[in-house]
Amino acid sequence: MIQAGLIRKAAGQFLGSEDKVLITPLGQGLIHLTYRVDPPEPGKSILLQALNTRVFPKPADILHNYLAVFNFLEGQQSVHIPAPVKTIEGGLLWVDDAKNSWRATVFMPNTYSPLVAGNAGDAGTVASVFGGFTRCLAKLDIGGLRVILPDFHNLVRRYGDLQKAILSALPARREAASQAIGQALGRENLVNFYASIRQSPEFPDRVTHHDCKISNILFDKSNGQVICPVDLDTVMPGKCFSDLGDMIRSMACSQDENSRELDQLELLPDFYRSIVGGYLDGMGDLLGAAEKNHIHFSGLMMVYMQALRFLEDFLRGDSYYQTSYSDQNLDRALNQLTLLDKLEFFLQQEYQFRG
Repeated sequence: MIQAGLIRKAAGQFLGSEDKVLITPLGQGLIHLTYRVDPPEPGKSILLQALNTRVFPKPADILHNYLAVFNFLEGQQSVHIPAPVKTIEGGLLWVDDAKNSWRATVFMPNTYSPLVAGNAGDAGTVASVFGGFTRCLAKLDIGGLRVILPDFHNLVRRYGDLQKAILSALPARREAASQAIGQALGRENLVNFYASIRQSPEFPDRVTHHDCKISNILFDKSNGQVICPVDLDTVMPGKCFSDLGDMIRSMACSQDENSRELDQLELLPDFYRSIVGGYLDGMGDLLGAAEKNHIHFSGLMMVYMQALRFLEDFLRGDSYYQTSYSDQNLDRALNQLTLLDKLEFFLQQEYQFRG
């Protein structure tokens, strides 16, 4: 936790004064600590965040990318994301005496963000918004963006990390995970596919969000219309498969990744169709023929990658993901491997797809 005095001092750095400001914590605080700050003057509220520098060790890179995206979108007059707020010294980042890194944006009033997509139509809307976001940024100089999380969705690296974790794991953990290890190592075809497209001009890097979910979209309270995507900390160059695949993984499943009721876990066909259709609509004519022809690899790769990450973390002693019981990361890996089986079967039946 951050002391109230430091939060108030940070607010003053972006508002010019910390007097008579009302500070309200927002969200669950899973990554950053977020606050709404209301000064005495109406219409001047800001969204203030203390950035998690353990997850994001280079906060200046996040702000560099945010400003590049903001300026480009303002020039295009297309999507309007919340404007960044400068400090009293003219910067976008302020570091307090305790080494906390702070940033702020204009607070968007009369908005809300749902936690889950309640139906297939909502899931399609989410996919269309994030596809449209990438399309709107198609002409942004991608070379000017910083890579926020290197190798974040690099399936070759994730597979190699799992192999290393298997070798170094405690025998008891390796034995407990033997079933999951066997299933995970048996999907090398997906690793090989990813390796084949990494440098292919038919699968170019694009400006992708990398954290696509309905809770990262602002809606207008008065009419329910989409305003814009938010939480752009992971915006960086990436493949289209990343955003589409993660939406399939998180929204087209009957159970979330923490469920141990594997016999109740199902792939939701209407959600899958709506997500893929919405994403293609949002992307317009941006995708090339090869990307479209291989679009169904998206969900397979991202579900598999998450299974690898959970399994690796279990074998390494649960050093990354928070857990509430001893085998939770192993259960999460088995959950994702089950979803992968269900997704493969669905794609074979629905599209005669063989990955």
